[in-house]
Amino acid sequence: MRAVIQRVSRASVTIEGKVRSSIDDGLLVLVGIEDSDTPEDIEWLCGKIVNLRIFNDSDGVMNVSVKDMDGDILLVSQFTLHASTKKGNRPSYIRASKPDIAILLYEKMISCLETQLGKPVGTGEFGADMKVELLNDGPVTILMDTKNKE
Repeated sequence: MRAVIQRVSRASVTIEGKVRSSIDDGLLVLVGIEDSDTPEDIEWLCGKIVNLRIFNDSDGVMNVSVKDMDGDILLVSQFTLHASTKKGNRPSYIRASKPDIAILLYEKMISCLETQLGKPVGTGEFGADMKVELLNDGPVTILMDTKNKE
């Protein structure tokens, strides 16, 4: 799994002109799923996301997690995070999971985040043409990959 985690002042997902989900202070998480991803990858990634200390404390130091500040999470599936640009100019998405596998893992990730955060998580719609808007706060953007746990 690959994730782009962005600290936001606000974010939303719009589908066919209607807002599907929106959040204020919290995290916009774009997630790419591949066939080799496991429930253990989901648990690890969710734990990291919920507990990342990337929000400012009263001294202006990034020392507070989204959970600590009672912030929100907006999770959006994005297969293009597994784009391979090694050959040519047209990206290949061969590593990205097909819907029959990816939807199950995406739904497990939603459930895991909700459990660890202690409240509902906003989502996009798997496979839909989505318009994602955000106001990145900082900017703070973190990249994570369960295959390369740095």
